Amino acid sequence: SAIYELSCEAYKHLGKSSNYYWIDPDGSGALGPLKVYCNMTEDKVWTTVYHDLQMQTSVGSSSVEKLSVLQLNYSATMDQISAITSSAEYCEQFISYSCKMSRLPNTPEGNPYTWWVGKANEKHYYWGGSGPGIQKCACGIERNCTDPKYYCNCDADYKQWRKDSGMLSYKEHLPVSQVVVGDVDRPGSEAKVSVGPVRCQGDRNYWNAASFVTSSSYLHFSTFQGETSADISFYFKTSASDGVFLENLGNTDFIKLELKSATEVSFSFDVGNGPVEIVVRSPNPLNDDQWHRVHAERNVKQASLQVDQLPLEVRKAPTEGHTRLELYSQLYVGAAGGQRGFLGCIRSLRMNGVTLDLEDRAKVTPGVKPGCSGHCTSYGMYCANGGKCVEKYNGYSCDCSKTAYDGPFCIKDVGAFFEEGMWLRYNFHSPGTSVKDLVSRTLLSSADPEITAPDLSLNKEELSFSFSTTKFPCVLLYVSSYTPDFMAVLVKPTGNLQIRYNLGGTKEPYNIDIDHRNMANGQPHTVNVTRNGRDIVLQLDHYPPTSYSLPATSDIQFNSPKALFLGKVIEIGKIDQDIYKYNTPGFTGCLSRVQFNQIAPLKAALRPTNTSSHVHIQGELVESNCGASPLTIPPMSAATDPWHLDSASADFPYNGQAIGDGVNRNSAIIGGVIAVVIFTILCTLVFLIRYMFRHKGTYHTNEAKGAESAESADAAIMNNDPNFTETIDESKKEWLI
Repeated sequence: SAIYELSCEAYKHLGKSSNYYWIDPDGSGALGPLKVYCNMTEDKVWTTVYHDLQMQTSVGSSSVEKLSVLQLNYSATMDQISAITSSAEYCEQFISYSCKMSRLPNTPEGNPYTWWVGKANEKHYYWGGSGPGIQKCACGIERNCTDPKYYCNCDADYKQWRKDSGMLSYKEHLPVSQVVVGDVDRPGSEAKVSVGPVRCQGDRNYWNAASFVTSSSYLHFSTFQGETSADISFYFKTSASDGVFLENLGNTDFIKLELKSATEVSFSFDVGNGPVEIVVRSPNPLNDDQWHRVHAERNVKQASLQVDQLPLEVRKAPTEGHTRLELYSQLYVGAAGGQRGFLGCIRSLRMNGVTLDLEDRAKVTPGVKPGCSGHCTSYGMYCANGGKCVEKYNGYSCDCSKTAYDGPFCIKDVGAFFEEGMWLRYNFHSPGTSVKDLVSRTLLSSADPEITAPDLSLNKEELSFSFSTTKFPCVLLYVSSYTPDFMAVLVKPTGNLQIRYNLGGTKEPYNIDIDHRNMANGQPHTVNVTRNGRDIVLQLDHYPPTSYSLPATSDIQFNSPKALFLGKVIEIGKIDQDIYKYNTPGFTGCLSRVQFNQIAPLKAALRPTNTSSHVHIQGELVESNCGASPLTIPPMSAATDPWHLDSASADFPYNGQAIGDGVNRNSAIIGGVIAVVIFTILCTLVFLIRYMFRHKGTYHTNEAKGAESAESADAAIMNNDPNFTETIDESKKEWLI
């Protein structure tokens, strides 16, 4: 039975985050599993296979033949990579040639100096950014080469460094297995070659589906060749209580998979010793219109059937008698021989490692439609934190726009580091928004178009955010209004949290004090406040929620909300005395996943959205995940570092989980000693520097800035991934300590 998923796409649909995983592209076929990096982005899943050629490998003349051959060894076999590229929707590989008096093809005709070798050992004379049959570089296609006479920058043969780079994206030619460099034998000639990993996106096999609309509809394929072994897997989704999935007949021999009842799947066959049937019974109905996976195997020793994660049912084969399954008819998927067929969807049907193209056959078959709808019923639960599941033709994605999170499953925190004196204001209405729009879209109260801006009022609010700080007192969050009404979350001079409501009707604001916990301890804390009329529920971190009630005299309308402040309150008019005191010098620390009703002010500031015009920032907002939730990419040890992936030394895990490789013990101990020494020196330095600059009262964070300085597309991707810089630092720490 398969231990690994077939592709990264399958791991995403188990709700897994970006990581290294073992995949097995042909099931129990001959290829065997391979380790890849699965990058789950918002709407795509990228599968990455690494090789051992260092970026910017220098090339010098080595042999009499004047050719230098760079060999790329991948963490997978060529056949395994082919299985990934052939089922992918799109693949790419970055290639770059930096040159100093070293020409690339040099002429559109004639023999090129440099070429690369791809799949099936074929030579290719086009370069990154160009395509098959076009002996040019990217600049030749865009017509902006250093010397307009040539089609590549390097062909100008200049004495200064030049570069030709781009993506190779004709997937039938990938991966690059060799780069052959010719023009480095003259004095002064130098070249450097970089080749990125192979990255493929999408899995056509995983979503290859057909919908059976009538119980007499079927698809037929050529006879199943499974004489001594059969390995069949597929997903089904139905609301019918029975139906035949597939069947193939011989004279007396046959093989058949069917849904016998709402809770039973049956695998039956006859190899000449009489019929054998294996049944898996599910405790829950299988006709719930959700995807269920079926995996059936038969060989000369035994037969087995598994449905979803239910226990595997196994039947040993008789020691004597027939072992060969002899079939003659066509393979029927759906109704066969006048039986009641299957109503619903079947997808990703693989027989002995080959995916049957249900979609293509369905296009020309009456009663069967290509593709399948309704993936959200099965996968919608992976869209967290209020993210909405969006149906796509093949699969689904999570729409995080109405949440304070992002990432493929809306679980990635969006947060920022605030330096002392920094603040952010989010205006509830900006010039040019009609109030009706605003009311219905953001603050969820009345949708009466007659209301003018300052008349808008709230009967209920929902506020949630996470913060960490060591400086107090301070104002974490403040909601102002066009009236004396306000709401505030403060850290008092004692380091304790206070929620303060002033809705009118009382002499003093109503305070909720959490006196028994120090919240300014530098640790991330989460705050959830929900008010409905007079009732307030507060939840801190993972403690049980506590309920409070506004005083009987208090108004329960939050009148005319105006703006939300983070870090500091800069508002005209009279301000509460305590808040005025706590306001200086301002909040220092981290705030993340801030959400007030439908508004996510930090996300609006850090991600360009249609609400970004509502935001005003004083100071420089530096994005940070604030440690509020764990990194989605776990720290890399030296063994899993992408540029040093050694497939021979990797151990096979026994389940589909992410893999973490160990580290040599001795080096870890030595590293630990070095780390302690370095750490002590650093601590002393930090203490001295902070002591010297204390009067300035500001921090500066040093985060990676984008792709400006990136050497290659992959470096740029790494630079732009907010987790990547942290990951590398984390991994160093983990490796050394």
